Amino acid sequence: MRAKPVTPYPELNAVLHEFVSGLRDVLGEELLAVYLQGSFAVGDYDQDSDVDFLVAVRQSLSEDAIGRLQRLHSGIFHDKCAWAQHLEGSYFPLEILKAAQPSRRPLLYLDNAHEQLEWSTHDDTRVVRWVVREYGILLAGPAAATLIEPVSGDDLRSEIRATMRDWAQKILADPQQMNNRWYQPYAVLSYCRMLHTLQTGRVASKLAGARWAEGALEPRWIPLIRRAGLERPDPGLKVRQPADPDDFASTLEFIRYALAKGSIEMNL
Repeated sequence: MRAKPVTPYPELNAVLHEFVSGLRDVLGEELLAVYLQGSFAVGDYDQDSDVDFLVAVRQSLSEDAIGRLQRLHSGIFHDKCAWAQHLEGSYFPLEILKAAQPSRRPLLYLDNAHEQLEWSTHDDTRVVRWVVREYGILLAGPAAATLIEPVSGDDLRSEIRATMRDWAQKILADPQQMNNRWYQPYAVLSYCRMLHTLQTGRVASKLAGARWAEGALEPRWIPLIRRAGLERPDPGLKVRQPADPDDFASTLEFIRYALAKGSIEMNL
């Protein structure tokens, strides 16, 4: 019987099939599971979405295995399908994935629009664990709940408050880094999403967070939030274009508002 497509996009399904088949060839019994996470898991994905994945492996990979993985990713990246350039995710040894507390040890990571693997703590978060466990799309291996411990709402909130604070510090220290038509609306939608998690103890998509924010936050923010949602298409083009000056200034104010709403103290 033919396997059910995991996304509505046939070309992406073909890339994912190539990816999982390649992982089985490269890793053999070291491969435990492969999941889609991110927007494809929580919803509100579109043709501009990153293809976020999580690969669980039995233990830390050898240099030889890493080299073979690098060749696999390079080969997929140079596929003619545009989806092949938008895989993003990390390789989790089982002991790190099962830990209740993120280890903050760098994991083997592939960034969106890159073909070279690097070491990063990008995905070693409670948010990623929660999304994979609750909504992850299984590509290979057992259900995520067999490998990942439950993440409580209070633990999610603690991590989100730290993320909101640390990200705000970086943006407000150098606001011009946010001055493009991709980053500025991304920040608005992300802070809506994080406020939604503080309220609910769950992780939703950015657009679901935006819809919640329109009803839960002060009405003066509704136009900014709606414009941010409309800016999602064509991120590769918009990252090279300056943000609307008024929206840029309003976003800096919105970040301060979100911190206050989340009872996050900073010297701003």
